[in-house]
Amino acid sequence: MNSRASIRNAYGNALLTLGASREDVVVLDADLSTSTKTSMFAKKYPNRFFNIGIAEQNMMGIAAGMALDGRIVFASTFAVFGAGRAYDQVRQSIAYPKLNVKVVVTHGGITVGGDGASHQMIEDLGLMYGLPNMNILVPVDANETYNAILAIADINGPFYVRLTRMDPYLLTESTDKFDLNDIPLLREGEDIAIVSTGHVASRALEATEILKKEGVSTAVYNLHTIKPLNKTKIMDIAKKYGAIVTVEEHNVNTGIGSVISSVLAEEYPTYVIKTGIHDVFGESGDPDKLLDKYGIAVKDIVNAVKKAIEKRDKK
Repeated sequence: MNSRASIRNAYGNALLTLGASREDVVVLDADLSTSTKTSMFAKKYPNRFFNIGIAEQNMMGIAAGMALDGRIVFASTFAVFGAGRAYDQVRQSIAYPKLNVKVVVTHGGITVGGDGASHQMIEDLGLMYGLPNMNILVPVDANETYNAILAIADINGPFYVRLTRMDPYLLTESTDKFDLNDIPLLREGEDIAIVSTGHVASRALEATEILKKEGVSTAVYNLHTIKPLNKTKIMDIAKKYGAIVTVEEHNVNTGIGSVISSVLAEEYPTYVIKTGIHDVFGESGDPDKLLDKYGIAVKDIVNAVKKAIEKRDKK
């Protein structure tokens, strides 16, 4: 496996790049700039950085006002606050009027670790997916995060970008172009496909090595853009492999497994085996151990692939 790199630092560095090239970029934070790494922008461009304090709902309203004034606004906090506490303001003030606000949250998922269930936001993607006009990104690593942030600055409209507290393995190259409509292939395979979102793709790749020893060739796709979902590409994957395994650090009831299942049920009925958190809250603990306990262990992915193949072949 490749080395790890901070996905939050990548966000901070992307903001610095945007700050240098675009004077209309402003950054807001809810008193967590050291953790979200918006502090990097604050230090370099203090006149365009606004610490709103522990007032996430107010931050979203201010972000909306600045967007109406022609700014490109990046508003950051932890996922549990950005998607949870401020949901009403994101809905009414940002998504409904389709404003140019990029809500970039960190500490998404169960790998927040020691902060426990109260801070482990595992339902945010479902909340944001239900909002008309909202675009949703979950970058796989630091390189993709940097490139994605630069890309969405040039796309008008609201975005929800979910980042992790962990430092993920580098699975992409810094020179890779970010394409909102693509579902990049991380590993080629002939027998079955895994569609993963976010940093847990590294676990999917580990699973492919185990499966390879058992004679199973497994493709891994990186679903970095959950909305707008490239339904055509999802159907192409389903048609090629006949079954799909999804991997996500999210409640499977409202995550990518459910979204993909819904698309295929209408367009091309296909077995979808969902790997993720099964409708429970987490607990305080080591991030990797939490992934293992709550359904995203490498062995869970291996078993899901075997189950998908079995179901497909009996069809």
